[in-house]
Amino acid sequence: MHTLTVSELAAGLRARKFSSLDLTLHFLGRIERLGPELNAFVTVTADRALADARAADESLAKGEGGPLTGVPIAHKDIFCTDGILTTCSSKMLSNFVAPYDATVVRRWRAAGTVLLGKTNMDEFAMGSSNETSFFGPVRNPWDLKRVPGGSSGGSAAAVAACLAPAATGTDTGGSIRQPAALTNLTGIKPTYGRVSRYGMIAFASSLDQAGVLARSAADAALLLEAMAGFDPNDSTSVDRPVPHYAAELNQPLKGLRVGIIREFFGAGLDPAVEKCVRAAIDLLQQEGAVIKDVSLPSLPLSVPTYYVVAPAECSSNLSRFDGVRFGHRCEQPQDLLDLYQRSRGEGFGAEVKRRIMTGTYVLSAGYYDAYYLQAQKCRALIAGDFARAFDDVDVVLSPTSPTAAFELGAKTSDPIAMYLNDIYSIAANLAGLPGISIPCGFVNEGGEDLPVGLQLVGPHFGESRLLSVSHQYQQHTDWHQRVPAGYA
Repeated sequence: MHTLTVSELAAGLRARKFSSLDLTLHFLGRIERLGPELNAFVTVTADRALADARAADESLAKGEGGPLTGVPIAHKDIFCTDGILTTCSSKMLSNFVAPYDATVVRRWRAAGTVLLGKTNMDEFAMGSSNETSFFGPVRNPWDLKRVPGGSSGGSAAAVAACLAPAATGTDTGGSIRQPAALTNLTGIKPTYGRVSRYGMIAFASSLDQAGVLARSAADAALLLEAMAGFDPNDSTSVDRPVPHYAAELNQPLKGLRVGIIREFFGAGLDPAVEKCVRAAIDLLQQEGAVIKDVSLPSLPLSVPTYYVVAPAECSSNLSRFDGVRFGHRCEQPQDLLDLYQRSRGEGFGAEVKRRIMTGTYVLSAGYYDAYYLQAQKCRALIAGDFARAFDDVDVVLSPTSPTAAFELGAKTSDPIAMYLNDIYSIAANLAGLPGISIPCGFVNEGGEDLPVGLQLVGPHFGESRLLSVSHQYQQHTDWHQRVPAGYA
């Protein structure tokens, strides 16, 4: 049962081929047996899952429920879940039990999903490898010596290893798409404002967006539709109808205008990864897509722009964690200043501290104009490049990551090298655009076959087209159906 897609599980539940309770017990058993070696889960909510499953079975027996009723899922541990630990994989929130559900959690629960647990992540979503977690690194099921990508690495590892059929993730600079690429999954980041951020603990508010990690584009369409939509609790939520994504998956590839981003096929791209991506481009062309070269000349500015804007917003957002109201508090503080200093010093990890300090610096008097203001101008240039490109093409295409998964510890001592892992994904967040990563092949490194991801980015609210292109590609390939050895 664990290798079935969400769509197949939903069909089996409605046909009463198996019950949600049987399904949930099966996945909980796999989490107990295989989960520890991956370290993918922070919290397993077995009692909640069994209760949800029984309720789903009752609903299905009455002929009620929707397409996701009874399907087990997992949530990244950045989404508040009523009565359950919500830690952001940080010591700062290691004792925090959320008093309410995030909108994403509430909507998936209303759709009838069954919550298996909360997944590990980079601390406060800051990282590209899932090595900054207070609870230890997550391991890639394709090779346990390698990273699964970050910051949604726990969700990615759990779905790739078939410990959960699907999971939520968040994407601030590639944190859904990059782990999807490194673990052979489909990962979609919607347009900024398409999915509510209410109850999603903020890292960089103008960049963060919730999304989906699943095994196929068809699954991602079902799950995104249940998640998306206007939310009056989120001032950045866009009041715009949500398309029936699953019904729009069969848009033909013939005539589709695909722009190949020239700037992303140069120095730094692993030739073996490029070969897989080029093969995917050839397939799209064979199926009738029109391939064009496009230039987005401001894209090389994406990484320095992001690492000014994101830390600045992180510095502001994380100022609320002061040891006073909730979260970690130091022992026996001498006075209020000591409480602040030691609580934050003990509660935050090294990467979070690095970004807070960077953000505070670029926002400080005398440096705001030189750094933060210039970064916002560069951000506008990047958005303008995309807008001009979409006058000529329907989607733009690139690799998702310049390399396959790297080994644990390989880049932890070099922050710049780590940051460059997001070089192809950051621009979509800066422009607020939707992006998706889909499996497009494997490379062999050290005797291990490692997945490669293909990235598609579309215009604002172009999720339907991205999902349909991905689905049509997956009708002609089987890369997305492959499961790591030992987890099938």
